[in-house]
Amino acid sequence: MLGSAAVYTGLVIAAAGSVLTVKPIPSLPVVTRSHGAAILGVGILLVSIGFIAPAPESRVSRIATRLDEFAPAWQFNEVHTIRIAAPPARVFDAIQRVRADEIFLFQTLTWIRRGGQRIPEGILNAGGDESLIDLATRTSFLRLADEAPRELVVGTVISAPRGTRGTLTPQVFQKTLPPGFVLATMNFLVNADGPNSSVVSTETRVFANSPSSRRQFAAYWRLIYPGSAIIRRMWLRAIERRATR
Repeated sequence: MLGSAAVYTGLVIAAAGSVLTVKPIPSLPVVTRSHGAAILGVGILLVSIGFIAPAPESRVSRIATRLDEFAPAWQFNEVHTIRIAAPPARVFDAIQRVRADEIFLFQTLTWIRRGGQRIPEGILNAGGDESLIDLATRTSFLRLADEAPRELVVGTVISAPRGTRGTLTPQVFQKTLPPGFVLATMNFLVNADGPNSSVVSTETRVFANSPSSRRQFAAYWRLIYPGSAIIRRMWLRAIERRATR
């Protein structure tokens, strides 16, 4: 994602500029501290551009999956795919059963995401006694569709206008809401790829329904995107291990 790439490239440049401002390195050549400060400024500018860059809206042209029904429009998304040497039924069962402690780096990256703070049990503070899907849907997520062995869809409200009350239901994702909502949906989609093989994809979509909520979430998304992408890929690897062992 370009916005996230700009943010992290800028952070690297800014870090280098900070060091060179304290100790110039003529062989680079960075002869004076002002040269280092200029590099620092370029890094800060690049980070700022990454945070405030616009997030255009995308929309499905036709409904092909249950995810399309619940999230036909979005500004932020990521898609990851893997081929697994197991039939769809076994893969779908593995999706339902994988625990957080089976996903490489999951605990580390979610600890970083929450800033090392202790928070209530949930997707960012998951134990190893329960499947991650069960934990998510027991705490902050809602199971929107569960159609074995093809597709599982879950969703949550990331943010809502102050004072919002009510119960999270599937209808929240299918109706027009007051400005200020940010909705996230994620699916696992399984397609047969031969007699004993499946292609599995997971897609996350986030829709912010007002300009201000979109701008606020854009900065957060571009900061967490690399870790989020690693988690999704490792999650698919954990599904593969469970389905093929």
